Order: sequence, then structure tokens, then C-alpha cells
Amino acid sequence: MKVILRAVLIVFLLKSSCFSGEADVVGVRVERIDPAGLQVWVTVQHDDDGWDHYADRWEILDLEGNLLDTRVLLHPHSPEPFTRSIPKVTLPPTLRKIKIRAHDSVHGYGGKEMVVDVPS
Repeated sequence: MKVILRAVLIVFLLKSSCFSGEADVVGVRVERIDPAGLQVWVTVQHDDDGWDHYADRWEILDLEGNLLDTRVLLHPHSPEPFTRSIPKVTLPPTLRKIKIRAHDSVHGYGGKEMVVDVPS
């Protein structure tokens, strides 16, 4: 009986902290809205597991790793994947590519990232 209870407890603990995995960027759309600004839509895949483990933001970086903008996600999302945007992103005029990464409240960074071209 103790073995069964231990097994159930282990499965419960693993599910609550690990099974949701890392947040992956699975799609990015970038559109020029004016000479100085872009709108960026990002699709994130993460099996949100409630308030204790969910995708809580995604970021735009240059290829050197400098943070350019962040979209904070204030609550768990369902169903997955989900898409959110930043309506106006201003980037340095010489920037030709950006990297998008997602973050979750348990694993931090580490999921799939995407590099995309900046439209001229």
C-alpha cells in the first residue's frame, strides 16, 4: 500500500511541476505599420497547468541577445497554442533580424525560439 501511495504522490508532483514543459515559440508574424514601427504577433505553445505553471511572457531580442520589447502574459491560457501581439514595436533602423523567445513560470527560458526577418 505504501508503494502505491508513493507512486501516486510522485506522479502528482511531477505533473504539477514538470509535465507542462517549457514554453515554445511556434509562430511569429511581423508587419510594418509605419516607417518606425512594427506589429509583432507571437504564437506560444505551452500546456499551462494553472497559476503555478504557465507561459508568463515572450520577448523580442536582437541577435546579440539585447532585449528590445516584452509582452507580459498575466494569466494561464487555454486552449493551446495561443497568439498575442505587441501593437507597436520600435526597433533600430538597421536591424534586419529579431529573435523571439518565450518564458514560463517554472522553467524560465529554454523552449523553442524563432529568428525572423524584419520587414523593410
